[in-house]
Amino acid sequence: MISVRQMTLALFAILPLAFSSVPAKAQDIVDTAVAAGNFTTLVAAVQAAGLVDVLKGDGPFTVFAPTDEAFAALPAGTVESLLRPENKDQLVAVLTYHVVPGKIMSTDIAGKTAEVDSVQGSALSVDATDGVRVDNATVVAADIETDNGVIHVIDQVVLP
Repeated sequence: MISVRQMTLALFAILPLAFSSVPAKAQDIVDTAVAAGNFTTLVAAVQAAGLVDVLKGDGPFTVFAPTDEAFAALPAGTVESLLRPENKDQLVAVLTYHVVPGKIMSTDIAGKTAEVDSVQGSALSVDATDGVRVDNATVVAADIETDNGVIHVIDQVVLP
C-alpha cells in the first residue's frame, strides 16, 4: 500500500513536468532583448529612438541585434553621440538598418547570398555560404524566435 508521504513525493516529482509542458506566453522582440541581458545598449537606443512600440508591433520583423560588446567596440563617444536628442534621426537610421521586414530564419538563407532591404531603406548584404555574415558582422546566435519575428545576434554594429 502506498503511503500519503509517498504519494506527496510522487506528486512533487510529477508537477514540474506537467508545468514544463504548458507553453509560456511568447515575448515580442523588445521583451526578448531585455530578458536576454546582453542587449542593454540596443534597448536603450531603441527607447531613445522612439522605436519600442514599432518593435512591439505585429511585425513580423527580422532583427540583427548587436550585443553590448558590439556597441562597446565602436569608436569612443559614438554611442553617446547617437543617443543625444539632436542625433535622433541618425540613431533611427542606424537602428532600422538592423531590421528587415518579414521573418527570415537561418534555414531560409542557408548556403545563399542575398541583398535584403532593411527598414531603413538600404540593402544589407547577407552571406550564408560559410556561417552567416551580415555586412561586416558575424551572426553569433541565430533563430531566437519571438511572437512578432526573429532575432539573430551579431558581433558588430552595422552602419548604413
